[in-house]
Amino acid sequence: MDKADLQKVETYLRRTFANAAIRVVARPKKKDSAEVYIGDEFIGIVSEDNEDGDKSYFFEMAILDTDLE
Repeated sequence: MDKADLQKVETYLRRTFANAAIRVVARPKKKDSAEVYIGDEFIGIVSEDNEDGDKSYFFEMAILDTDLE
């Protein structure tokens, strides 16, 4: 993901979840995905998908059972 895509995804996530603390950060060894944080807390991965020439993004967040307590 290039810098422009990172910014677009970050803006979308901030607007969608009404949270200006969301950050989308490039991964050093992966070019097709980025890490998502709220403040300093890692919350998930967003991946780029280029299927049939259509670009889309997939956000994956794990919720541990200990987080629910």
